[in-house]
Amino acid sequence: MKMKISYLGPKGTFTKMAVDALFPGEATRSYATIPQCMDAVATRECDYCVVPVENTIEGTVPITMDYLIHQVKLPIIGEIVIPIRQHLLAKRKLALHEIEAVHSHSHAIAQCHHFLHTQLPQAAAHAAASTGSAAEMVAGLEEPVAAIGNELAAKEFGLTILQEDIHDYSNNHTRFFVLANPDAEIPDAIGSDRERKTSLYVTLPRDYAGALHQVLAAFAWRKINMSKIESRPMKTGLGNYFFIMDVMCEADDILFQGVQQELEALGCSLTVLGSYPIHQYRKKAGANL
Repeated sequence: MKMKISYLGPKGTFTKMAVDALFPGEATRSYATIPQCMDAVATRECDYCVVPVENTIEGTVPITMDYLIHQVKLPIIGEIVIPIRQHLLAKRKLALHEIEAVHSHSHAIAQCHHFLHTQLPQAAAHAAASTGSAAEMVAGLEEPVAAIGNELAAKEFGLTILQEDIHDYSNNHTRFFVLANPDAEIPDAIGSDRERKTSLYVTLPRDYAGALHQVLAAFAWRKINMSKIESRPMKTGLGNYFFIMDVMCEADDILFQGVQQELEALGCSLTVLGSYPIHQYRKKAGANL
């Protein structure tokens, strides 16, 4: 029986690229929003979901982390990093000065801010649920409008690429999490022979001088490399935050367990979101992506 994978759709999104790279040939279902993708796994409509979590230019995708922590409890079982190439797409060949509006996901618009500011100052930018949905919408319009998306979107919806690589920075990559329902087995596609990372969040007992330093020191003196730390609001009042962290260590490592014990002794709350392998996207020979 094929696995069912939910993703932020429709076809033509970077999330679909991530799904195809990790789960070729498996059954997929597209959803209009990231929470819907995650809900599909929580309600057992799908076995796994792939959702964007961080971009090198725009940083964390807040809705993914907030929904994962506050609304659903789905373990992270894998990560894949996809290179992002943003192109300007239109239904027909247009000169840049003819374009009246540009549609895309808010992150994609932000990633292309300089291009839009300098090359399309007359065009209004409109946020869409995804780059794929923006491309699909533009394909159905007769007005002189464009979308920001990838080659897959251009192919799926029959659009013309007016200009390639319009993102502001060449080193543009996005991390995607693979989430599973708690009863699902880890699929073979995820693998176990790769470098692993653990994502967690820590809540401090109270705000006092040196509190965060004590937390970081628990990792530092054990020489556990922390690749990311970010504060997020607890949504309980102004000034109340918890800290999301990524560390290059497995959760069952004895050093990590020592961190847990030390932080508990300090009165902190530590929750592991997942300990998982890291995948890098590999372009297939002959592929157009």
